[in-house]
Amino acid sequence: RVGSEMCIRDSSNMPIIETNGIKMHYTEQGDGDPLLLIMGITAPGAVWEAHAEEWQKDFRCILGDNRGVGDSDKPEGPYTSEMMADDYAGLLDELGIESARVVGCSMGSIIAQQLALRHPDKVKSAVLMCTWSRCDRYAVSVFEHMMNAKARLKPEEFMKFVQLLIFTKPFWDNDDCYQGIVDGQNDAKLGAAPQPVHSMEAQASACINHDVYADLPQIKSPCLVIGGKNDIFTPAWMSEETAEAIPNSDLHLYDGAGHAFHWEKLDDFNPRVRDWLKAN
Repeated sequence: RVGSEMCIRDSSNMPIIETNGIKMHYTEQGDGDPLLLIMGITAPGAVWEAHAEEWQKDFRCILGDNRGVGDSDKPEGPYTSEMMADDYAGLLDELGIESARVVGCSMGSIIAQQLALRHPDKVKSAVLMCTWSRCDRYAVSVFEHMMNAKARLKPEEFMKFVQLLIFTKPFWDNDDCYQGIVDGQNDAKLGAAPQPVHSMEAQASACINHDVYADLPQIKSPCLVIGGKNDIFTPAWMSEETAEAIPNSDLHLYDGAGHAFHWEKLDDFNPRVRDWLKAN
């Protein structure tokens, strides 16, 4: 067991567990085999909504708020991908889940890698979205610039900066999709509790310092590495070298899609991942 895991509920009646020194918020939806969904930097678990709505038909979806965001604790940093993997190991222990399928998006994918390395018996299979196993100078600079932007920009301006990183031109050119982009900026502007600067910086530190490339051959769980060929945030080479280093892995990169390929190619992504998970 990792840390002290005790199931409690706060005054809002939200599911909270204590794990690895923090209180972690999570939600569940659906029935079937457990499917742990781990979101990326700055994003709470609720961002999985459009995917969990589909996958809950076949799986018990568990959506966690990473440390540093949402309704989970936001301690001072830095955080590490190892630390955050141990957070989720404790969550699984508290829920009595010995082994789960795992889907991790961006930062969530490096947490999933560490979960497979540090707690291999807990990971039946893993989907690693827009992933990386080590950062080059470009990636370090992107994350450092995100920290600077978070500290200096209004919430809606920071949201626009992130959207510029993750969506490709066709998404911006589509009227309906662009309206969603604008809505996202307005939501950030009106949000009552934006992520604190210190916890976003702590998450970025975990992203920068994640380096498990040499350890990836130790991962025994089947993995699907999936991303977009036009990703400027975590470029395709990162997915390609990660998939090549994991012994039992599949790789799929979407044409004409970026870091948010799971939105840009939603109609293909949801069933593709569901079918792969059912087979693995």
